[in-house]
Amino acid sequence: MNVLVANDDGIQAQGIYELVKALSGKADVYVCAPESQRSASGHGITVSKPIIAEEVEFEHAALAIRFSGTPADCVKLGVKILQKKGIQIDMVFSGINHGGNYGTDTLYSGTVSAAIEGSICGIPSVAVSVNSHEAEHFDYACHLAVEALEKAGDKMSADMVLNINVPNLPKEEIKGLKYTTLGNREYREFFTPFQAEDGRTAYQYTGEPVVYEDLPDTIDVIAMQAGYATITPLHWDLTDYRFMDKIKEWRINE
Repeated sequence: MNVLVANDDGIQAQGIYELVKALSGKADVYVCAPESQRSASGHGITVSKPIIAEEVEFEHAALAIRFSGTPADCVKLGVKILQKKGIQIDMVFSGINHGGNYGTDTLYSGTVSAAIEGSICGIPSVAVSVNSHEAEHFDYACHLAVEALEKAGDKMSADMVLNINVPNLPKEEIKGLKYTTLGNREYREFFTPFQAEDGRTAYQYTGEPVVYEDLPDTIDVIAMQAGYATITPLHWDLTDYRFMDKIKEWRINE
């Protein structure tokens, strides 16, 4: 089996190294990752300038390419470069991200977007994240990634993504695994103004996650808050099917 591994933390991040190492025992791994940090880049792709691609050494990988573009670029272009080399990718993995990617944060996530790009390319894909920007416990995330490869790879449809999130804890301290839906991840947000070097006013974003109460742990945000790892099936289709018939009644075209 051939697996493409991408991320948004950059090709030198510890998380992608740990994921490649874990998957390499079960598949031939090809790394296609950004040359630098691209967190919260969403599903942007590079259209206004060329994307630079350069082969580099990467332990445990059959081949590694670093890109000047976005996480989605790395998958979109990486798949095509590998195809020209006669390598057909069977699954895409993105991560392991340093920081959780669940709830509405998936809309901002470069990690999840790289996996969704894999599904857009018709390849079953998995996003993996550890819920801390100072992540240091990757063992359980690697375990779930390998299990997903072995147990779900031949069962997943080509247009779906498994989104895996794991607390930054030793495996024995994690309460368990929940299969969840996406939730609303809210923040107490702050935009702190300061004066840039050129004299203009600039703003620095920071945010503190809201802690929820009295909500079911079938929601990813709540399960993670309670100390569980989560797996959520995702799809790129953002259609709100609840309103497909209702919007016809609004007679917008009259």
